[in-house]
Amino acid sequence: MGLPYFTSLTGLGILYFLYRYVKTTNVNPRRLPLPPGPKRYPLIGSILDVPPSRPWLVYDEWFKTYGDLVYFKLLGKSFLLVGSLERAVDIFEKRSTNYSDRPHMVMLMDFIGWDYNFALIPYGPWWRRHRRAFHEYFGSKKLPQYLPVQVRHVRGFLRRLLASPEDFLSHTRHLFAALITEVAYGIEIQDHNDPYVQQIEEVIKGVGEASVPGRYLVEVFPIMKYIPSWFPGAGWKRKAAYYRRINDRVSREPYEIVKENLKKGTAAPSVAAALIEALPEGNTKERAEAETVAMNVSGTAFLGAADTTVATIQSFILAMCLHPEVQKKAHEELDGVLQGKRLPELEDQKYMPYITAIAKEATRWHPVLPTGVPHMSTEDDEYHGYFIPKGTIVIGSIWSILHDPEAYEDPLRFMPERFMKHGKLDPNVRDPSVAAFGFGRRICPGMNMSDISLFLTVASILAVYDIQTELDEGGKPVQMSGEYTVGNFQ
Repeated sequence: MGLPYFTSLTGLGILYFLYRYVKTTNVNPRRLPLPPGPKRYPLIGSILDVPPSRPWLVYDEWFKTYGDLVYFKLLGKSFLLVGSLERAVDIFEKRSTNYSDRPHMVMLMDFIGWDYNFALIPYGPWWRRHRRAFHEYFGSKKLPQYLPVQVRHVRGFLRRLLASPEDFLSHTRHLFAALITEVAYGIEIQDHNDPYVQQIEEVIKGVGEASVPGRYLVEVFPIMKYIPSWFPGAGWKRKAAYYRRINDRVSREPYEIVKENLKKGTAAPSVAAALIEALPEGNTKERAEAETVAMNVSGTAFLGAADTTVATIQSFILAMCLHPEVQKKAHEELDGVLQGKRLPELEDQKYMPYITAIAKEATRWHPVLPTGVPHMSTEDDEYHGYFIPKGTIVIGSIWSILHDPEAYEDPLRFMPERFMKHGKLDPNVRDPSVAAFGFGRRICPGMNMSDISLFLTVASILAVYDIQTELDEGGKPVQMSGEYTVGNFQ
């Protein structure tokens, strides 16, 4: 039975692939040219040129060859790379109605269970409902009420760093996991080996694997979703089931704890508690939908904040090791404001332009998501004489925009001074926020809270510590390469 089953499944897969190829060879009624790009071959498209790792660096070279719009096809799917801020504004903001959708990622959404993350759900009423709920609790008017929590957790991080500086990576992950767990659920996590932190790390690992283009054939052949998990070669399906179980715990367990604590009258203030208390009465469809939104919004905030700012802080620490002259200037500014008598507060930021510049440069230097989260066109479009087919996956190259040599001199160098002029922040320099948090209607709604956490963490570390590389056996600093590993979303 196994061999005929496999043979018929293979045949169906080939037929499906040919059907998809014909279907996605889009009709171009006006015979406009497609944007330029690498050579496309029948059926496989540009698969021979698409890099399996660090694609943003190859994309950056393509922009130099083809211009700031690059089109390619990959196994029947159309892709458009956007390599300049001007084009990103035109496409993602001025034409946001057509470019705010998300491509459906089979492995991530259907198997690993990240369908609760509203950042990935299709553009439409259901997404807008989630976005409104998120903005209600994380908009600028709400941020002051979270500030004491942010300050308290940053200072707890400083104490843990003092006790074991060699564990700074785990301390950084703990900081943001603890902060957002309290804000989202009112739950305090343990200082060491907390299950929430461990589960978050596993979720991010699974999401990272599923986000690599071409890693799982089910993205190309969705018919493979019907392969039984026991079938030879279906290890990907068993792995997905493992990550799905963890995802379900991460999104549901803390939410259910808040519900139970509300019944007992012991729930601490939190976003989830407020969302639950605002649910409509009765066992109705309206309440069920509202509860799904409440759970999804809490879970999205929980996972988003627990991972992204962590990477920026780690870049900042690396930069301080590589550029002690930057750290020296930062200490001088901090000493002038704080006089060595207290720790930084958010209200000090207006007196600390250089610290703010360091935070901006840490965001720009190595963006957390160098290719961002892809958008998708919902209709055929014409742009500057080019045809962009319906269903094209559109990628805003955050890396290229934040390393544009016309906007940032010597862009690979960590240089906060680029944001300064006459001792103040220069408003004429491109702010990294124009790209670092995404584009258009799908821009990250938690960016303002992230900026506050980043400033407080950077300022607090520099106010208390000198950051240096470890010493070798001879007492000399170990030379650091500054090379990055390929992270979860990259």
